[in-house]
Amino acid sequence: MSDVPTEGETRTYTRTFTERDVEQFADLSNDRGTHHEERDEAGRLVVHGLLTATLPTKVGGDLNVLARSMTFEFRRPVYTGEKIECVVTLDSVDPGEKRIEVGASMTCHNESDELVLTGEFDGVIFR
Repeated sequence: MSDVPTEGETRTYTRTFTERDVEQFADLSNDRGTHHEERDEAGRLVVHGLLTATLPTKVGGDLNVLARSMTFEFRRPVYTGEKIECVVTLDSVDPGEKRIEVGASMTCHNESDELVLTGEFDGVIFR
């Protein structure tokens, strides 16, 4: 198991989504909205919102969190080729004998420091 998180701790994950990522997610999800398959004037594709939401879930996975609930607010589109940084803050950590209850919030910004995604999740880490 990963180390036990502490309340107030932040974890950061940064990723740049590629055209191949968008194509593979479209294949997996069957979400083939034209906004994910047609390029914008700069030649980019719009990244699926739920693909963008894999940024905080990666952090949760690093902590071995079994999620109970997740909420996301998609603030602005994310495009292929943009570097996205996601910061997850552990807002609550309640250690028990067999599991640790956690609650977290997240913010994701693009390389222009524009907010693209916010949200929260809670769940458990089994000991």
